[in-house]
Amino acid sequence: MSEADAFIGLLDPAMYVVTAAAGGERAGCLVGFGSQCSIRPVRFVVWLSKANRTFRVAERADHLAVHLLTRDQHTLAELFGGRTGDDGLDKFAHVRWTERPEGALVLQDAPAWFVGRVVLRTDAGDHVGFVLDPVAAGRREGAKGPLLRLADALGISPGHPAG
Repeated sequence: MSEADAFIGLLDPAMYVVTAAAGGERAGCLVGFGSQCSIRPVRFVVWLSKANRTFRVAERADHLAVHLLTRDQHTLAELFGGRTGDDGLDKFAHVRWTERPEGALVLQDAPAWFVGRVVLRTDAGDHVGFVLDPVAAGRREGAKGPLLRLADALGISPGHPAG
């Protein structure tokens, strides 16, 4: 156990689905590392595992989409968190989505989302941070319920377990 485990173990962050498209490929994954990281200008960072197919697509993408889920969207979280897409599975064949003018893919059933232009990629070990400049955002009308958090997703076996 690391010295930070006592602190980190108390956290229960929101979970996000991050989608990326580049070079005719599309990918998406469930992400637990993400946060607003600047007020002026507004910036948000999502951290993608280097082991993840979404990371490999996001490396070539100019824009990423970040989606919030509610607790009752556990099946959607399992699709994006428990399957890698490395085996040829097209996760987008199982969800309603739309392509934005920026080329980003937005999940239509997400209660809220934003598209961000990648302004910085920063290597932090086994994850790379994608700092995003939000350029578009939306909410699904009538979407309610508590957000999906880490504690809600603990039963999802990750497609790429942490090494």
